[in-house]
Amino acid sequence: MILALAATQIEMQPFLAELADDTGCCMTLITGVGPVETAVRLTRFLSVNEKSVQAVLNFGIGGAYRLPVGMDQPVLLDICLAEKEVFGDFGICLPEGMAYLDRSLTGDLDFPLDGELRRRCRQILDNLGMTCHTGVFITVTSITATLRRAEMLRERWQGLCENMEGAAVARVCREFSIPCLEMRAVSNYVEDRNPANWRLQEACRKAARTAALIIKGMSV
Repeated sequence: MILALAATQIEMQPFLAELADDTGCCMTLITGVGPVETAVRLTRFLSVNEKSVQAVLNFGIGGAYRLPVGMDQPVLLDICLAEKEVFGDFGICLPEGMAYLDRSLTGDLDFPLDGELRRRCRQILDNLGMTCHTGVFITVTSITATLRRAEMLRERWQGLCENMEGAAVARVCREFSIPCLEMRAVSNYVEDRNPANWRLQEACRKAARTAALIIKGMSV
């Protein structure tokens, strides 16, 4: 069975509403915000339910980076799929950018996600006439609130969007050898902070609806 997880109740609630008539098609988990709570709660869940979980779908909202002209720029409420997750700000924050500690100290910072799950997901969305973007997702422990930091992280990792939990999910799934898919709806751009331009509630609903469609499509 697929485990569908999200960081918060406001992301999970509309997902459960979408599956109100089909509640037995997946398991669900609210991980909490940030990589630590996510890793702890997901590890605890899988320690009890590992044999029942065949795949993990991590869904929610994310902030899109401003991409160079000519690239496939996600806009607000677009759907994005992760090819790889990265712990983007785990290191030394210098004025000119991030410096990263030796991997012998930190372990891996980047985690490829399951290509077959992503292929199946894209096929489901294509069949429904829904477009999506794919690329590198960057997990941060503090939300980026300046365009300068956003550009630094994007350039370093060729990032598509930013979140606070995805790399922790990917790391735990690797530990348990469970395929992982991550999907997010764009709620805002990662730039100088201006919440007036955000579309959080709509993005939560878009992510939830899309996650429900993916679950239903993979259950066929």
